[in-house]
Amino acid sequence: MKKDKNNDLIEIFAGSWLDAEIVSSLLNNSEIETYLKDDLIGTIAPWQASAGGVGAVKIIINSKDYETAKRIVADYEKNKD
Repeated sequence: MKKDKNNDLIEIFAGSWLDAEIVSSLLNNSEIETYLKDDLIGTIAPWQASAGGVGAVKIIINSKDYETAKRIVADYEKNKD
């Protein structure tokens, strides 16, 4: 079976549980399916879920959505403060 590079799963974001939930919602609103990885540590021990660090909640998407998702994540990070 030939592997389709457009169906690879990639990480688009890593951060706190709350930020991951917000970004995931923004992506879902743009019809981009997301999967939260390591989200349980973000709810059990949110003080250990540092942005991009150990215990960070990660958002996984299909690589075909990368360009659109990258813009959404960049806009969120620029405007979140």
